[in-house]
Formats: sequence, structure tokens, C-alpha cells
Amino acid sequence: MTGRLFHDVPGRSIRARLILGATLVLVAFVAAAGWAVQRAHTDSVRAAHLAQLQGTVYLLLAGAEVDTDGALLMPASFPEPRLSLPGSGLYASVRNLARDTAWRSASTVNVDPPFLHDTAVGQWRFESPAANGRDYLAVAFGVRWIVGAQATVLQLSVLEDAAAYRREVAAFARTLWTWLGGAGVLLLLSQAVLLQWGLSPLRRVALEIRRIERGEQAEVEQHYPSEIAALTDNLNTLIRQERVRQTRFKEALSYLAHSLKTPLSVLRNAADEPEPHLRTTVTQQVRRMDDIVQHQLGRAGAGGTARFAPYLRLAPITERVRDALAKVHAGKGLVFTLDCPDALDWRIDEGDAFELLGNLMDNAAKWATRQVRVQLSRDVRGLTIRVDDDGAGFPRDTAPVLQLHVRGDERVPGHGVGLAVVDDLVASHQGSLVLGRSDWGGARVEIVLPAL
Repeated sequence: MTGRLFHDVPGRSIRARLILGATLVLVAFVAAAGWAVQRAHTDSVRAAHLAQLQGTVYLLLAGAEVDTDGALLMPASFPEPRLSLPGSGLYASVRNLARDTAWRSASTVNVDPPFLHDTAVGQWRFESPAANGRDYLAVAFGVRWIVGAQATVLQLSVLEDAAAYRREVAAFARTLWTWLGGAGVLLLLSQAVLLQWGLSPLRRVALEIRRIERGEQAEVEQHYPSEIAALTDNLNTLIRQERVRQTRFKEALSYLAHSLKTPLSVLRNAADEPEPHLRTTVTQQVRRMDDIVQHQLGRAGAGGTARFAPYLRLAPITERVRDALAKVHAGKGLVFTLDCPDALDWRIDEGDAFELLGNLMDNAAKWATRQVRVQLSRDVRGLTIRVDDDGAGFPRDTAPVLQLHVRGDERVPGHGVGLAVVDDLVASHQGSLVLGRSDWGGARVEIVLPAL
């Protein structure tokens, strides 16, 4: 739990990871989208220029004539002025295969464009030839010209300098990438602002944790979005558990030190007593001290609320406690009746489960005449544990049996230590404990642990 987790350290900062991830995704998306748009525009512009060149081919066909001798006759000028302007960038050629002659437009003066030849009759050719360090867009078409009984094959080829085409594509590309780059920067800035706003609860949590570490506040106090609320709630639960545990240990040590004063004083005063009386006194006080130590260690070791504990099968725990107690109390011939479904499980620490069931069943076994019954079940209230015996039962006033924060040497004999530990443990699980009378007339202890 440290605020360092929220520093912008590569590989550790959520903010840095999100910004890096968003940047990579955005760059990849903008690059892919830009490339696709640019490619589509380039193809569209190229198709438009080739369509214009096809129109020029039709213009040549409209103006061409073949006389009866098979000679090609072309007009002096065309509606397309660039064909008459030398070096205009638009060039045309008509080749007469019958006479092996070719006509070229006036624009080809001092220029030798790479016209397309060998075009089949009725077929179009679209290419991008290069010559003399220049690129061109070229369209060629073959046609069979019939005059009387004579047929002549003409091959028409029109070329355009690709410089204009490339300037148009480059201008669009500059505009496209400028706008896409600007949009990408704006999106990244917007993403940074959104991340700053979206991650602000995490920064507030980090600040609160630092205040908790410095002792400036007890727990996480602010309200957070639902995605973080579960984290802060569990964090507060852990903090409370740790403080309860620390308090329990401090109290246990304090109570233990105070409770042992009386037995130790009795032992010191008994040093001068006769041997038989001394042995009896020592035995009583050692047993008393043992009960005090067991009680305080049990209270201190109680795990408490088990929100983070794994689910534990309770039937095996109950059976192990029963088998152990059957050996301890073998001389009484007790009959233990267990009513616990095999599939019954609960969120509880294994040590707490043994402490809880062990003390309950041991207390019942101590006071039972012949029978002890243990029932475990789960319903809407939570986990219910009921232990009955056929002994003398509890006194009418059960308050001293479970009175909290009473020293072990002040508890009611017999029922005091074990049930006091159980009561502390049940309280740490936010449960309830009720003492009553069993169907056999003996004692009944019923515990309900709510689901957390």
C-alpha cells in the first residue's frame, strides 16, 4: 500500500500504460485509415486521368480519315489544345500498320514519348511507362478501318506526363496527413484529459493510503465509483481487522499480566505451607493459570471476520474434533451425534473453526452425562451451529458465563474459559451466541454467523 504505485513509472503506472496503449492504437489506426484513404484517392485520380485519355483517343478517332489508297489523314488541329502545344504534356500517336507509317501530334516536338504499340484490334491497354527519366500515363486502342474493299489497322496511343497526376496526389496526401495528424494530436490530448479525469479516483485513493500510513486518518473515507468501491471496502476491512487484532493482542497481554498476579501471589505465599497442602495449592493455581493462558491466547488468536478466507468444509472439522474428544472422555462413554451435511462449507479460517467447534464440543462433553449432539446448517440467516448436551445445564443467570473483558480468574468455573473464547470469536465474526436449554434438559449453545 504505497503511493509509488501511481507514479508514472513505465511498466508500473496505469496512466502511462493507458496513454502508451492509446497512442499506439491511435497511431496504427490513423496510419491504416490514412493509407486506405490515400490509396483510394490515388486510384480514383488515376482512373479519372485514364478516362480523360480514353476521351482523347475517341477524339482522335473522330478526326481521323483513311483515303482509298489506305493513307491516314489527320486534321490540323483538335478541340484539345494541348495536342497542338509542343511539350504540353499530352501526346498522341496514330500508327497505320498497312503502310507502316505513324502520325504524331504537334505536342511531341522535341519529345520522344514511349507510345504503346502492338495493341490488338478492339482492345484497350492502360499502362504507366517511363522514358528519359519521366513517368507517363498511357492509353492505347486498336481499330480496324475499312474503306471499300480495303481494311487498315490503326493503333492509337495517347500519353500524359504523370507529373500533373502526381502533383494532384501529393497535394491531397499533404492535406490528408495534415488533417489526420492534427486530429490525432487532438484525440491524444482528449485521451490524456479523459485519463486524468478517469484515474483521479485512483490518485485520491493513493493520497488517502499515504495519509493512513502517516497516521493522519484511520481508514479510506471518501466515496468512490463502483469499480473501486469494492477495493476500498475490502481495504477498510483489512485495516479494521488488523487494528482489532492488534487491540486484541494488547488486551490479551494486559489481561494476562493482570490475571496472573493473583495465582502467582498465592504460589509465593504457599511456599512456607506444609508439603501436602503446598502440592494441592500448586496444582489448583497451575490449573487456574493454565485456564487464564488458554483463554487469553484464544482471544488473541481469533482470526476474526473471514471475508478473505477460502471456503472450508465443516464436516471433516467436526468429525476430527469428535474423534479427539471421544478419546479424551473415553471413560464417560459419551455418544456424539453429528448432523452436518458433507457439502456444507463456509468462509472461515481453519484455526477459528477448530477453536469454535472444539470449545463448544469440549464444554458439552465435560458436562454431558451420556449424549452430545452437534447440528450445523445454513439458511438465510447464515451458518447456524447448535450444540446440546444432557448435563446439568447452565445456571439461570448466564450473564457471568459470557461476560466480556472479565479476567479468567473471575469467570464462572467450568463454563468460563471455553465459552468466553467462543463468545469473543463469534463477536469477531459479527455473529450471535445464545445460551439455552436442550431437549434433554441440559445445556444448549446456538451460534449464528452471518454471511459477509
